[in-house]
Amino acid sequence: MGNLIINEALLTPDKAEEIVKVCPFGAISYDNKKLSISSACKMCKLCVKKSEGIVEYKEEEKKAVDKSQWNGICVYADHSKGKLHRVTYELCAKARELAKVIGHQVYALVIGKDTSQVAERLLHYGVDKVFVYDDEAFEEFRIEPYTEAFYDFIQKIKPSSVLVGATNLGRQLAPRIAARCKTGLTADCTVLEMKDNTDLVQIRPAFGGNIMAQIVSTNTRPQFCTVRYKVFPEPKYSEEISGEIVNMEVNDHMKKSHITILSTTDKPKDIDISEADVIVAVGRGAMTEALRSQAQELADLLGGMVACTRPLVETNIYDAKRQIGLSGRTVKPKFIICLGISGAVQFAAGMKSSETIVAVNSDKNAPIFDVADYEIVGDVTEILPMLIEGIKKMKAE
Repeated sequence: MGNLIINEALLTPDKAEEIVKVCPFGAISYDNKKLSISSACKMCKLCVKKSEGIVEYKEEEKKAVDKSQWNGICVYADHSKGKLHRVTYELCAKARELAKVIGHQVYALVIGKDTSQVAERLLHYGVDKVFVYDDEAFEEFRIEPYTEAFYDFIQKIKPSSVLVGATNLGRQLAPRIAARCKTGLTADCTVLEMKDNTDLVQIRPAFGGNIMAQIVSTNTRPQFCTVRYKVFPEPKYSEEISGEIVNMEVNDHMKKSHITILSTTDKPKDIDISEADVIVAVGRGAMTEALRSQAQELADLLGGMVACTRPLVETNIYDAKRQIGLSGRTVKPKFIICLGISGAVQFAAGMKSSETIVAVNSDKNAPIFDVADYEIVGDVTEILPMLIEGIKKMKAE
């Protein structure tokens, strides 16, 4: 960022009036022989071009960050009732991959109460050091204590990059910590790469998935990003432990909060297509009630769940929790069959990592076939009943 500087020595009443008229946002005023620029300024710099040197733009000098002072790739361990969220394991594997490029260690940050089992489990997934803030103040998630503990960790350990799962908790916590550290955060990343100079290349869909934005924080540390569940592969459990657990000091300042939790209630188990091993996905080409009924029958036969594309949610045919895509859920089942789905990039980004993809579409040039392992070109109203009948016969035999 920069600032607009006014050279008062060159200013005359006539010139001032001309500059006021130039601003398309009405941000410049001239009163009591003084030219002022308000917060309405959008930094279009039109006044700089038209003022003949009266208004100058000066780039703010930024102090270069010493990247050598920031070491390690940290994963925030998202857990509840002694159980780690699966996205944490995925991020541990990705952190190990990124750390190899620059020779850094992999850290995990655990905040909570009675976290010994959680911390020990992380050591089986390639984490070099697990930093633990364990106290009654962290038993339930409250944003202020968690923020203070997280910020304390950043100040003391100075990790170069921090990976956070895009869970309900992570999406609240990560932006707050990034703001506290006066650094950037890239949300919902789908690709992460590491440069030799420790700059983290964060890639995410933008403009509705029409482009892939590449974001790099070149002059701030740490680098923050959030990643959705099922984007990266999960590592295998290792019997060997090579890391260590570091218990961090919890002070009274960390425990302060304006929030008092009176009681908690477990949320009823809900639809979660992200956990399904088999998915039958229906699109605009399978919107009729008969086809939806058949899709459910097929899902039941295969022991799976029915999911959909965005148009079927917007028309209130399916709940938003069943939507696959950038604005829905990311899934990675063992088997997915796409019925009447064209395969727009927004949908494909949410399921292309599936192990086996079967697509049924009447258009042989449909984009869905670019990511499919098996292609069936034909009318879904004819093919779907045949698939159901064939599977019934196989089960009977």
